[in-house]
Amino acid sequence: MNAIGEAILQNLNTLIVVIDPKGEVSYTSPSVQRLLGFNTTELLGNGWWNLPRASAEEGLLVKKQILSVIEKSDKIRIPVFEREVFTAKGEKKVIVWNSNLAEDGSLVGIGYDITERKYTEGLLDKKIKELQVKNSEMLESIAYAQRIQKSILANPDGLSEYVSDSFIYYQPKDIVSGDLYWYYKKENKLYVAAIDCTGHGVPGALMSVIANGLLRTTIVKRNLENPAEILFALDEELQSALLTEGAADGMDIALVEIDLDTKKIKFSGAFRPLVLIRDGKIIEYKASKYPIGLYAGVEKKFDLHEFDLQTNDTLYMFSDGYSDQFGGERSKKFNRKNFYEMLLSIQDMNMSEQGSFLEYAHNNWKQDEPQTDDLLVIGLKI
Repeated sequence: MNAIGEAILQNLNTLIVVIDPKGEVSYTSPSVQRLLGFNTTELLGNGWWNLPRASAEEGLLVKKQILSVIEKSDKIRIPVFEREVFTAKGEKKVIVWNSNLAEDGSLVGIGYDITERKYTEGLLDKKIKELQVKNSEMLESIAYAQRIQKSILANPDGLSEYVSDSFIYYQPKDIVSGDLYWYYKKENKLYVAAIDCTGHGVPGALMSVIANGLLRTTIVKRNLENPAEILFALDEELQSALLTEGAADGMDIALVEIDLDTKKIKFSGAFRPLVLIRDGKIIEYKASKYPIGLYAGVEKKFDLHEFDLQTNDTLYMFSDGYSDQFGGERSKKFNRKNFYEMLLSIQDMNMSEQGSFLEYAHNNWKQDEPQTDDLLVIGLKI
């Protein structure tokens, strides 16, 4: 081989090994000295099977496998394979081999050093496994948080014990939810609330736990009755609970007090309205433009709405998750107008059927779109 060819082979980042039909090495490229630290002549004959191997037994096994490949080369395609070899200093190298059969029956193997790549892949695989473990631990923690959240939620079917018919459509975006439904009967008064906390997932769920505790504090322990006063007390309690300056945590809420004897309704809302459907028409009782929490230092006012129920009236409270869902042919929000029209269209159904239809319509609208937010719709017939 001329000097130019030798120079090229010396600087290649590959190994070239020629193995005759008897399994003896007749040629190794000059690059073997740079990559493995062996002199080319050392690896001729059986040197290739002994020197760069972990043991003599391994060398014999590899030689046997190569001879088998040579014998079957006219019947099978010679596969690409990886082998570990060792340098003269004992360092491990990983070589991937592409082989072809020469006219004289010798096997010409071209090996590429992929040691660094395998090392990087090993690190990546280790990181992936670590992430899988952490992800599994996180999911276990979230599942436990879900059990805690479920334990504070009232029985959705229990509301019908106090009213003639009802449904609660509740669908978290993630495993846990920032939406919360809440009801409590005190003497002849029934309190029902639909709460939409800041965020969804774990942050929203933590806020929902706080919201549950604050409602119990203001209504059950402090015996407040007027919904507007309750919202004002909730706001004070939440701002006291979240002492971090500039905290952007809060909740929107629709709260009704229902006198089960007189059928009188009192409603107050913080960004969440109350919808009354009467004689085929929608009446919306608007909420105050203040959230519970947030806006520290701002003097808030929560309006109180009062009215008497009539036969066949239906009431609805909800978070913004239903109307904010993206979907349809143009991937737009469902919007509140369409939501209200849907509520009007299902008045001939009983409340359980209404809840099931709302779930069907939501899924039909979003199709392959991800769920945008937590969902909560409460329907009541008194």
